[in-house]
Amino acid sequence: MLLDLARQRKILFFGGKGGVGKTTVSAATALARANEGAKVLLVSTDPAHNLGHLFDRKIGSRPVRITAGLDALELDPEETVDMHLKEVTSALHQLMPVTQHKEIDKHMTLSRDAPGMQEAAILERIAEVVETGLNDYDLIVFDTAPSGHTARLMVLPEMMSAWTEGLIKQREKADRFAEFVRELGRDSSMEDKTFGGEQDEEKQKESKIRQILLRRRRKFSDLRDTLANTDLTSFVIVLAAERLPVLETIELHEKLAHSGIQVECLVVNKRTPAEGADFLRDRHAQEAVHLELLDKKLPKVPRQEVELIARDVVGLEALEAFVEKLS
Repeated sequence: MLLDLARQRKILFFGGKGGVGKTTVSAATALARANEGAKVLLVSTDPAHNLGHLFDRKIGSRPVRITAGLDALELDPEETVDMHLKEVTSALHQLMPVTQHKEIDKHMTLSRDAPGMQEAAILERIAEVVETGLNDYDLIVFDTAPSGHTARLMVLPEMMSAWTEGLIKQREKADRFAEFVRELGRDSSMEDKTFGGEQDEEKQKESKIRQILLRRRRKFSDLRDTLANTDLTSFVIVLAAERLPVLETIELHEKLAHSGIQVECLVVNKRTPAEGADFLRDRHAQEAVHLELLDKKLPKVPRQEVELIARDVVGLEALEAFVEKLS
């Protein structure tokens, strides 16, 4: 079921409560497709850097080769914010007088810890990864942070598009006012060439600001359209057959549906075997009670169960063994 979905889509997001095995399941899905000959990019948006722990090697913010057909990268929130602020600061330095640069730097330093800064920066990186990755890979797999963070991240493209659209409209009003002032200057027979040169420079700055905002709007708009394209993108929720993960899954599904994002698979990971001692049978029966609620609340979402295994999944060899559990 899960692997069939991975064969049909170009982008898969994996989400769910922390500790349920999202990284293992998403990485196994990516590896399975790579083993079939597809070119796959596995991306972690989780600050915990779980991909590096899973593969027992360092994975940075640029794609590294894991095995034939499989590349991986981890989006570092701190590094992403630094890159984002550096780009914005550089653009503002070009647009504003030198006398204002210290004030700009001060403002950027304060903005670093502003609420939502990390999410906005990560979102831009996700948009960039999707834009380039769709051309370079057959499948992009996102291993996301725990549910609350992921839910906020998924609604951000719509919010950021609207916010940027508002900035563009404000910019256009400012540009029209600036043009009106320039026309007044011309009507007053201000023929000074230096002043004319300053006017041209101001027009270039206004154009530059508009270009930055338009590029940002396009980036968020494209990502929003990609996430909502059910032929291209799907979302998988990984959970354990326990009360809190089940309740969180139902809540996450509702938030994603409200954002126009389709959940096409639920993966119940670490399912207790039905056979064995009384403890295992009792545990399996208890899990079944929680899964009945899941069936009641989300009856139309296909579900796949992956049985609990005895050992931790660490390294490529262990992950290859886990892939067989998904088939």
